[in-house]
Amino acid sequence: MNLPATLSPPRKAVILLSGGLDSTLAARIVRDQGIELHAIHFTSPFCTCSHKAPGNGGGCRSAAQEVAVGMGIPIRTVSKGEEYLEIVKHPRHGRGSAMNPCIDCRIFTLRKAKAFMEEIGASFLVTGEVVGQRPMSQRDDALRGIEKHSGCAGIILRPLSARHLPPTLPEREGWVDREKFLAITGRSRKEQIRLAEEFKISDYPCPAGGCMLTDRTFSIKVRDLVDHQPSFGMHEVLLLKAGRHFRVGGIKAIVAKSEEENRRLEALCRGRDTVYVAHSHPGPSVTLLGGSEEERLDLLSRIFTRYGKAGSVGPYEIREISPDGERLVTVPENPDFEEVGRGLLC
Repeated sequence: MNLPATLSPPRKAVILLSGGLDSTLAARIVRDQGIELHAIHFTSPFCTCSHKAPGNGGGCRSAAQEVAVGMGIPIRTVSKGEEYLEIVKHPRHGRGSAMNPCIDCRIFTLRKAKAFMEEIGASFLVTGEVVGQRPMSQRDDALRGIEKHSGCAGIILRPLSARHLPPTLPEREGWVDREKFLAITGRSRKEQIRLAEEFKISDYPCPAGGCMLTDRTFSIKVRDLVDHQPSFGMHEVLLLKAGRHFRVGGIKAIVAKSEEENRRLEALCRGRDTVYVAHSHPGPSVTLLGGSEEERLDLLSRIFTRYGKAGSVGPYEIREISPDGERLVTVPENPDFEEVGRGLLC
């Protein structure tokens, strides 16, 4: 088979490197066949991975960088960004059991990876996917559909499951040795762990990866955002990960749960949203979106009565910090806070 004119000699490939165990193993297996690998790593505001302590470059990005450096693989990091949020809002191929648009997400990343492949003159893509490991995007039929819609049919090599799948272009052309690949299927990770021990790979974070959009509790907040603010952007997504969220009447309330979250919520809102900070009594920092000023202050009195420090007695003086400036507001103690609890999203 002749290579398309846009492709270079077949000794260079792009690996989608998450930093987790599967993609790390895939990189090692293909690199050991003499293929020049270039990694592409995607960051997402919905990633659940955590590798190192906050402030020390933790998370999947750090793990992917470590893997790439350790194997001598150049790496490009790509943020999914605002373009990806349109997929979260309107997935063409549906969602999983929560708000996860797994098929559209995979199509998105493969298209980006293919563009990178063509840019650097590589010949095929490599992933750590395992047939049957993820119920929505890694079924046989889903893999074929994703390849078709991403424009990557035949050029995605999956070394962990390759012998369970039809031969790809690099296998058919003899650029790689198919017999040295594996036939792993299903959700068990025993074979991957065995391989990690064989390759002396010990510090692998996020062995199965993680996306907050698959979490049904977090997805309640995402669904609420899609329903009430369909034009949301990255700022609103970051707010989803701070505090307790309530929908009371026409108001969205975010109530910090700790002193650390107080500071985080205040920083997120600075210059963009109004945040209410306890002044006269210890209490949570609160963001209220929507509603009239009278409605917001009434809800604020209920929140501070419910979530202020035990034993605090109103009235409460609160610093209102908005993009237009700062002022002190006073709200009375209001024991009628049951409606607040009923409005809890999560």
